[in-house]
Amino acid sequence: MELHSQTDYELVRQYIDGQTECLEILIERYKNRVFSYIMMVVKDRELAEDIFQDTFIKVIRSLDSGSYKDDGRFGPWVMRIAHNLIIDFYRRSKHLPTVSGDDEEKCIFKTIGIYDDNAEDKWFARQSHIDLKNMIAKLPPEQCAIVKYRYVYDMSFKEIADMTGVSINTALGRMRYALINLRKMMNVTVDDE
Repeated sequence: MELHSQTDYELVRQYIDGQTECLEILIERYKNRVFSYIMMVVKDRELAEDIFQDTFIKVIRSLDSGSYKDDGRFGPWVMRIAHNLIIDFYRRSKHLPTVSGDDEEKCIFKTIGIYDDNAEDKWFARQSHIDLKNMIAKLPPEQCAIVKYRYVYDMSFKEIADMTGVSINTALGRMRYALINLRKMMNVTVDDE
């Protein structure tokens, strides 16, 4: 059977049995998603590369030591390792990540579209995007993370729960409170104008 068409479970089993090329396929399969997530949080390419390497070193050590319990969720497990390494970095350095309103990122809610090519509409759409990003950045860290996982990375609540180590209900609750808080911030902004 062609290695690239095998499931994560099959590749992990074969890696453990000595087929090292299976690990290369797993890394290739998840490297973009893991690196993008790390980069989104730390916003520093060098640091992101270090954490990315540490993530896969930890993956290899866990697989080699037999401590990985294969429950069919290899991807979320790798994402959780990356997430935990990011948290460890910030705890050690006592730095908090910041979000810049000047970054050219994809629209978080995919709701801001430019229907007309005139400069005023483009400016308004860009300003709305920046305002939304700034509001999301003001959310408590758990709520901010849930919004990004859901809308930037298009993760299911099950994947979010697995990666963050909380129940699906907790993830849903955090999203609910994030949306409530965003609505409140939008109302304050509208009322101030």
